[in-house]
Amino acid sequence: MHCIVKREIRMQNTNRTWVKLFALLLVLALVVPVAMAQEATEEPMETVELPEVDPLSVTGDIITAGSSTVFPLTARMAELFEEEGYTGTITVDSIGTGAGFERFCVNAETDISNASRAIRDSEVEACRENGREPVEFYVGIDALGIVVSAENDFVDGLTIDQLGRIFGGEYTTWNQVNPDWPANPIALFSPGTDSGTYDYFVEEVMRPFAEAQGVVNDEATEDNEIAIAAEQAILGVQGTQFSENDNVLVEGVQGDPNAIGYFGFAYYEENADVIRVIPIDGIEPNEETAESGEYPLARPLFIYSDATIMMEKPQVAAFINFYLTNVNNEVLSVGYFPVSEEALNEARLNWLVAMGMAE
Repeated sequence: MHCIVKREIRMQNTNRTWVKLFALLLVLALVVPVAMAQEATEEPMETVELPEVDPLSVTGDIITAGSSTVFPLTARMAELFEEEGYTGTITVDSIGTGAGFERFCVNAETDISNASRAIRDSEVEACRENGREPVEFYVGIDALGIVVSAENDFVDGLTIDQLGRIFGGEYTTWNQVNPDWPANPIALFSPGTDSGTYDYFVEEVMRPFAEAQGVVNDEATEDNEIAIAAEQAILGVQGTQFSENDNVLVEGVQGDPNAIGYFGFAYYEENADVIRVIPIDGIEPNEETAESGEYPLARPLFIYSDATIMMEKPQVAAFINFYLTNVNNEVLSVGYFPVSEEALNEARLNWLVAMGMAE
């Protein structure tokens, strides 16, 4: 009797197994075709192709100027262009984003303007007054590095709020930031006011600080007044060292264990043996966090030109074409991060439109 019961249990279990298996097969029969159909309809993104450029056949000089942050990337692309046969001269001046737009828009001296921020409406108007219509090309991503000396062994991370309080002069000693840190005076190093890096820092760090202080808490306050208040917060601090030269900032920070500064990630990577980058809001700056936007101080990098310049100076169009074709293969080598295929496609399409090859 006992054995019969066991057999019945086995048969019941076997029947249940077949029922479960049948149900699973039924689900798969319904789901798999749907998934395959969805996969079939999701076409891979097509790369926007630009006409092939042979640097060996390109003649004529090219003048670029602007952002110190974008400088290493444009310099690398210029070097590669020359390595592949270009025999003209490419001038790449590191003078800051604002000064670069002045030379491009106001003085109409340069062919390409390097920028670590988007061009402003006032700069576009200045360009138009000289018959130039800026064409934007998104070429890379930077993770703004907040750095201290390698000799500083206590700062292990900061928040955006703490950064604002430090560069806004509310915190003047390190123990005010964190009571576990030494009561040493904080030395501040910042890019100069012509720098796009400075502009970005003011917008992303000093503006929230100014708002938190109640300086710009009136909803009716115009955006321009908010920007002025944010800039006054950083410029009003006694003793801050400003420089348009990122190498000067590196030297200043590395030589003082109580110093803090900020600049493009490439300059940190070049000097990682003497300075240390610190996490912001608990996020380390790297390729993954910069591309995803998780790192709070990730920002786009641009170059700008003008359709008329590109048409009248084929060497400029050729170099920008070469730049957009090869930049994602080179950007990591200079300490920055590649843009998405979608963003690069848009930049390439901008090139085609400027050259009258697309609408």
